[in-house]
Amino acid sequence: MSLWEASSAQSAREGHRAVILQPGALGDCILTLPLVKLVREAFDLGGVDLIGHAEYVGILPGRSCVDGVRSIDSVDLHRMFVEPMRFDLVDHDPLIHLFAGYSWIITFLGEPGSDFEQNLIFTTNCSHSAEVVTLPLKPPPEAKQHIAELYAEQFARQSGLPLEKALVDPNAVQIRIGQADRDLGVELLEQVGIDLSKRLVVIQPGSGGQKKCWHLENFLNIARTLRSPDIEVLFLLGPAEVERLRPSEKVQIHGVTRCVAHLSLPQVIGLLSCADAFVGNDSGVTHLAAGIGLRTIALFGPTDPAVYRPLGPRVTVVQGEGNGFAEKASPELQKTVLNNLAF
Repeated sequence: MSLWEASSAQSAREGHRAVILQPGALGDCILTLPLVKLVREAFDLGGVDLIGHAEYVGILPGRSCVDGVRSIDSVDLHRMFVEPMRFDLVDHDPLIHLFAGYSWIITFLGEPGSDFEQNLIFTTNCSHSAEVVTLPLKPPPEAKQHIAELYAEQFARQSGLPLEKALVDPNAVQIRIGQADRDLGVELLEQVGIDLSKRLVVIQPGSGGQKKCWHLENFLNIARTLRSPDIEVLFLLGPAEVERLRPSEKVQIHGVTRCVAHLSLPQVIGLLSCADAFVGNDSGVTHLAAGIGLRTIALFGPTDPAVYRPLGPRVTVVQGEGNGFAEKASPELQKTVLNNLAF
């Protein structure tokens, strides 16, 4: 191939891009990354962008296979949920401009054949021809297939890809850590008073759903047992825990070990990049810890790890009983976690 031909091929490749509309939370966005990789590689695209909640998708460019992001709150996608007969576009409409640069548009908003999908196709056709694929955000009832595999398989079926190309590696690192992340983590840990010469275990006791949260006493007992001359333990509280935990429970945490709260996601990444292990419930931060390759103990209660297990090379899932998972301490499960944390 001549230099001109190679340059032309590269220009054509860069001109073909895909966008994925992902309205979910942090864990949903991370579990979408294998799909991003599949779409990019299967069609030799110049890039794949993500439209989602800025606080979740903003960490992905430069650290993952996602090239660019846009806040889902910055565009009027709600306009597309009306009946097609009532849907209207004006000249130079922002919605037309939003999708004009993409040859593939994959959406987790709407349902196949829904008003949203029909209006999305109409909007796209106002500027060019593109492939539009609608995927379900949640698995069907009684599903046992991992959600990342479900996304990849359903996309393959709708796009005509051979199913053997839709394989998901559950042990792959999803998010890359850079030196700037580590530097930020070191700075945060020094501010908290963590001895960086010791091993560090980060514990996050929360999740978006109360029933998914292992009883706090379990985490406190694990922290008490782990703390030693060689191991530091740090509790990480997200917005849900800060709001949900009673003042007396926060006092308990501070009585056992150090604790940080109100961190941004880039700060959380920095913190995790300096840790030796992570313990948490089925939550977005647990998916984040697993995705960067950190040794992760993921505690599951009512949700099914066969469907929602975090992806990463060093993940151990510990399954608790659905009844009582959030209501009482479980010494046996604590022992299992500690055995899996043995350094």
